[in-house]
Amino acid sequence: MTDKAVAASGSSATTLIFKPNERILCFHGPLLYEAKVVKAELRDGTDPDAPDPGPHYFVHYKGWKQTWDEWVDESRALKFNDENLAKQKALKQAALQASKKKSIVVASKHTPTTPTQQRVDSESEFQRSRKRVRESSVEKAREEDVASLVSAQAFMSTTKGPDVKIPIPNALKAQLVDDWERITKDKLLVSLPRMPTVGGLLEQYKEYRRASKDRRRPGRRDDEVADEIIEGLKMYFDKALGNVLLYRFERYQYQQIRERFPDKVPSDVYGAEHLLRLFVQMPSLIAHTNMDDDAVQLLRENLGEILKYMHRFMKTLFAEEYDNASPAYVAIAKAS
Repeated sequence: MTDKAVAASGSSATTLIFKPNERILCFHGPLLYEAKVVKAELRDGTDPDAPDPGPHYFVHYKGWKQTWDEWVDESRALKFNDENLAKQKALKQAALQASKKKSIVVASKHTPTTPTQQRVDSESEFQRSRKRVRESSVEKAREEDVASLVSAQAFMSTTKGPDVKIPIPNALKAQLVDDWERITKDKLLVSLPRMPTVGGLLEQYKEYRRASKDRRRPGRRDDEVADEIIEGLKMYFDKALGNVLLYRFERYQYQQIRERFPDKVPSDVYGAEHLLRLFVQMPSLIAHTNMDDDAVQLLRENLGEILKYMHRFMKTLFAEEYDNASPAYVAIAKAS
């Protein structure tokens, strides 16, 4: 520090409420978190990089990476005692209640209001009920065995139907594992909205496919059939995302996204990271259709081509860095 900063020692210690290594509660956003005082300084306000005079504390939040360490003024720090712990608990409960109320409001906004919407939802209710039954076991499989993300049969071992295998390139399998670790272990989040979105990615693939000179099997690369499959894939993504494509840690982010973009479908917000998860689920989805063998084979080949495209352009389609989740987000995500 270039300003006159006094360490919390000697005669100045009486002017600072908290001392280094002291256990405290500290505000980060609207909530209180346990933290430790690493440094304590009494600033005089002459340093242009630290113009606010008065006591300041460099704190480390318990259980968080050092990247969240920060300087805070005395108004954000509280003594670690029963009274303030009760305040911490009350603030957390209030935040959870507010979150639940927002969730109810968002859900009501997305309730079908037209006969067409009601008919579509009625037709898909049977599929959604099956997904809900499997959801808890799928989540557990994801957390206990990363290999379940890259093996369609292991991922959905409870399903029965045609043995449909969609080959996923090894580099994309590695992407799935990295994605899982970043979210479930490192508590990171995909930055949303993504660019390109799922819808944009599929449009880019259409243009790429049409520009391709590989026309040796025109019957299986017919533009009209391929476009129909792409639209179906996009529809599956929009229906499946909120049910089976999110990790538990991402659900609160999903709620926030629905509030921010109430008029957008998931394929207009999410990107390649979540689309790739759908390909792991596709064998079970195909197994529950009435498609004949030729149609299944055609679908399998088209999906394989999309995966090849995603593999070829991985660097531009997948995010290199994920976002750090704030302590406030993590607290709500863990409690929900």
